[in-house]
Amino acid sequence: MEGMGEKRPRPRRSFMPQFKADIVERCRRGDRTVGQVAKDFDLTETAVRDWVRQAQADLDAIALRLNTRPRQTLDFDTPADRLEALLR
Repeated sequence: MEGMGEKRPRPRRSFMPQFKADIVERCRRGDRTVGQVAKDFDLTETAVRDWVRQAQADLDAIALRLNTRPRQTLDFDTPADRLEALLR
């Protein structure tokens, strides 16, 4: 009975960015776990977790750029500079 219980590797699939974003959104809603979302769409849980992690990293990078950019409404200080001045 050789070969019983052995799983064949899944063929590598590629997904459109909008599909990944939809999956990430479903995970972030909180009404279903990552595992449940992965199962619903026949995806690996690892892939879905990677997409969620990457989406968060992308958001963090955008937030960093926005929060370190000088703003006219803050007399051309950055939000971080203004916060630091307030905390002194």
